[in-house]
Amino acid sequence: MSGKVAPPAETSRPVPPPSVGDRDVRASRVYLLSRGPVVSIARRALSVTALVVLDVAGLALGIYIALVIRQLVTGDGDVLWGLLWREGPAEWLKFAAPITVLVFAQAGLYRQRELRPGAGRIVACLIVVALIVLAFGLGTGYDFSTSGLIPTSVVISAVAIGLLRAAYESTSLEVMRTMGIRRRVVLVGAGESLTRLRSSLEAARGGLGYEFVGVVAPEPVPGFRLLGSRADLARVLGDVKPDELILTEADFDERAVLEVVEEAHRQGVKVRLAPDTTELLVQRGEYVPGQGAPLFELRPPVLTGWDWAVKRGFDLLVSGLVIVAGLPLWLLVALAIKLGSRGPVLFVDRRIGVGEREFGMLKFRTMVADAAARQPELEPENEAEGALFKIRDDPRVTRVGRFLRRFSLDEIPQVVNVLKGEMSLVGPRPLPLRDYRLLEDWHRRRYGVLPGMTGLWQISGRSGLSFDDLVRLDFTYIENWSIWLDISIIVKTIPAVITRRGAY
Repeated sequence: MSGKVAPPAETSRPVPPPSVGDRDVRASRVYLLSRGPVVSIARRALSVTALVVLDVAGLALGIYIALVIRQLVTGDGDVLWGLLWREGPAEWLKFAAPITVLVFAQAGLYRQRELRPGAGRIVACLIVVALIVLAFGLGTGYDFSTSGLIPTSVVISAVAIGLLRAAYESTSLEVMRTMGIRRRVVLVGAGESLTRLRSSLEAARGGLGYEFVGVVAPEPVPGFRLLGSRADLARVLGDVKPDELILTEADFDERAVLEVVEEAHRQGVKVRLAPDTTELLVQRGEYVPGQGAPLFELRPPVLTGWDWAVKRGFDLLVSGLVIVAGLPLWLLVALAIKLGSRGPVLFVDRRIGVGEREFGMLKFRTMVADAAARQPELEPENEAEGALFKIRDDPRVTRVGRFLRRFSLDEIPQVVNVLKGEMSLVGPRPLPLRDYRLLEDWHRRRYGVLPGMTGLWQISGRSGLSFDDLVRLDFTYIENWSIWLDISIIVKTIPAVITRRGAY
């Protein structure tokens, strides 16, 4: 007889029904045929189709106008729409159109609305298309009789496509808002970080608005509907069926983050992570292999070498053009300031620039002559948070100054600072000495690059953001800089100034 004890006989137990958390839409064959994915795919297909049509139309319009300009200059033939289809350089539209669509697609210009690059990427892509057309033409022995046709087409096509896309974005967004289409969002995190995240999301002006269904948090958060704790996430997602889940990553350890992401993906919910400041600083970290542990080297946030040469050359070119072309406007503004109040035309505002060095930033004077001396008595009325001083109806501002500020015309003299190398066209906004003294240590990393005349602050609804959020925008710009990002910010600054978005 064996000394082993026989295991107890298995008893038949009913298999419990799967809970909400046991369902995984990724394993369902019919998930892609359900209403949510079908509507999403149809909407994306319609959006991409509309953008492709607009891009080809803009390209055709650019080539046509370039041909018209050539016809007018040379006086050869009639200026008709039909010339776009005649033999000659216009034949390249049939070749350039599909190449343009492919290059745009590769550059991400047909991605979702929130992820699509700006005008700078459009210009870059059209330059690539022009080079491809030129290379193919030279390789096939084509005779480019008019050397200026290609660059003229690129410039006009970029403007046409940019305007058509802007009109599409504005119209489609307004239609969706009118129809009440919003992104239903569940926030996951804790306490103050959720309040700060909601404030930042509500301050953003781009894309669809958010409908905050509630929060998943360990305890109630003022201003939110508490849906449950993290242990209830599966049930919450099954009940409210949100479009997105946004997680404040700093409130959880790595394992908890992975569990939240996995549960959301099991139920087909898109996940977005709101990083903390440290995570923003390592976006461009370079992996160092062979160290026994996964190490990332953080490069200093300065532009050197080719990057510096490109940015500096762009600054010099554009600021020089602004000074020459805007000279009549400068004279009119100077006259208006002199007639409006006593004092100098220009105001030298002491600011902190790259390397935390002080410099004199030029502005057209918009306040009374003794404005600086009166600021201490106005400190109790400060409406901004943190290291900022702002009053919506500042009594020191003159009547002419209000008009100049309304259209940011008082900032124009800063192109002189750009020429001197003290500022750049785009970069973190330089702070006055008073604001600089109130900075925390982690804020100072923004001084690793030249301050800018405009930046992400100006196009991101800055009056609705806290100062810490604004500094995080600076970090985002520093870590993701490219000349095309600068161009995109400059282009977006114009409507932001006209609509006074986020300014006061």
